[in-house]
Amino acid sequence: MTLRLVAALAGVVFMLGLPAEAHHSFSATYHIDEEMTIEGRLVAFLYRNPHAFLHVNVTDEDGETARWAIEWGGAAVLTSQSVTRETLKPGDFVVVTGNPGRNPEDNRMRMQHIERPSDGWAWGGEFD
Repeated sequence: MTLRLVAALAGVVFMLGLPAEAHHSFSATYHIDEEMTIEGRLVAFLYRNPHAFLHVNVTDEDGETARWAIEWGGAAVLTSQSVTRETLKPGDFVVVTGNPGRNPEDNRMRMQHIERPSDGWAWGGEFD
């Protein structure tokens, strides 16, 4: 019994030392085979791990405004691509291209490309 207990404790200690690498499938949330483009004013830039998010107010042809949530890479990946928490500010006008969410009422998108026309800043890359 003592040997089993020691082996079990050793297993737990070993597992606690391993990094967790679970990741969701983007295709479960987004139409990864489709692209769309939105433009509007940045409301918030949540620079965090595991994924950063942009919130953008988008006005449609009828004058109705909707808030969109755009999923981006995590802060660690974005930092390695020269994107920091200071890169985007509320009020910035942005044009975003990405994969639309599976539920259109959610106003969600997975980022593929973003640009800020006022100064020509742009990002397009991978973050998986």
